Amino acid sequence: MTQRKFDVAVIGGGPGGYVAAIRASQLGLKTAVIEREHLGGICLNWGCIPTKALLRTSELFHTLSHAKDFGLKVEGLSFDLESVVKRSRKVAGRLTGGVGYLMKKNKIEVVDGTGKLLGGGAIAVTLTKGGEELVSADHIVIATGARARTLPGLEPDGKLIWTYKEAMVPETMPASLLVVGSGAIGIEFASFYRSLGAEVTVVEIMDRVLPVEDEEISALAQKAFEKQGMKIFTSTTVEKLVPGSNDVAVTLKTSDGKTESKTVDRVILAVGITGNVENIGLEDVGVKVDRGHIVIDLWCRTGVEGVYAIGDVVGPPWLAHKASHEGILCIEKIAGLNDVHPLDTTSIPGCTYCHPQVASIGLTEKAAKDAGHDLKVGRFPYQANGKAIALGEPDGLIKTIFDTATGELLGAHMIGAEVTELIQGFGIAKSLETTEAELMHTVFPHPTLSEMMHESVLDAYGRVMHI
Repeated sequence: MTQRKFDVAVIGGGPGGYVAAIRASQLGLKTAVIEREHLGGICLNWGCIPTKALLRTSELFHTLSHAKDFGLKVEGLSFDLESVVKRSRKVAGRLTGGVGYLMKKNKIEVVDGTGKLLGGGAIAVTLTKGGEELVSADHIVIATGARARTLPGLEPDGKLIWTYKEAMVPETMPASLLVVGSGAIGIEFASFYRSLGAEVTVVEIMDRVLPVEDEEISALAQKAFEKQGMKIFTSTTVEKLVPGSNDVAVTLKTSDGKTESKTVDRVILAVGITGNVENIGLEDVGVKVDRGHIVIDLWCRTGVEGVYAIGDVVGPPWLAHKASHEGILCIEKIAGLNDVHPLDTTSIPGCTYCHPQVASIGLTEKAAKDAGHDLKVGRFPYQANGKAIALGEPDGLIKTIFDTATGELLGAHMIGAEVTELIQGFGIAKSLETTEAELMHTVFPHPTLSEMMHESVLDAYGRVMHI
């Protein structure tokens, strides 16, 4: 068995792993990435990027369906599902190649295979092409990501009952669809299929859709989804899925014990994810795992010397940008840089690319109150913004939450057109520890959607101009 020695070896080439590898190389560390399938990981190949390509198609289809509202005539509007899926896969493939280029540019060794910890800085790699190789490193970063979680009795079969992978490459458009789970993944697929004409039912065990979002935003989102024709069941569980020859019999149970039966063409399971912690030697070397995720400290260190973990495999929030940030801070701490800071999870923006889009950062209003803050809360509706009206997108809300005593921006919550692009403004504000004073003194351009961010802050302090 051949053996190669590195300063840093990263197991997993997703958005956490490959970014960690690049930063390590930038800091002069000899680096290898061990990847069993595709560079870019789930996010690039089967998650963030290809789903946004699908959603872009559904967004355009939705807009063209309302062409007359813009003074346009569109006749015979339809879609070619095979081409829609093909475009999505092409986008993912292009970016996978881009990551490969970045590895070469930064002189990072890519080892195609599956890695397993042996202890003492050694990793046994079962090579994709056959055979084995031994990789050793002073520092090992585990970035193996996560996969779709399943529930007993609700297992996917890849044909009628789908995970996100099957949902991204449908061969035919289902006439009816049940989505189990209303987090970001579930709602994005619900939005895509509904926009293209499927009858969509969403089932959520919690008492509201998008349950991690601010309650006010969740309520507005549910109202918008129902207006589009989605059927929403909250406080409801799926008791049984019975696949037929080309459909699925579903039994639902509400919190009051009532049951409802229905038949749908397809089911998408979106009930969360669990870390890829199996068969990589964690138990053999003493790395602690809790409820399917690796336990780490503020610097992404496990309890084993020289072994670190980042990204989805260490737990929520399960976001690509969180994984990338962890990868960078982990490597910079390894390299001994002095200006490294632990990750503040309240400063990580979350985005859901449904229609309408949802984005947030920081504490919800309820969480801020529960933490003991006295609050000032501002709101500004899309219907009072000139750019939103001109875009034909008058539905939405920008909500900001401040601490009364200090003026600290505790949270921002948005629903409406392009909020996934707007949220970074409040992300910068939180990083700079901006108070309401700086935000109110900032000049926002007109006419833009971003003006609503300013107006929401002004509203929190009784100074709003346009409502």
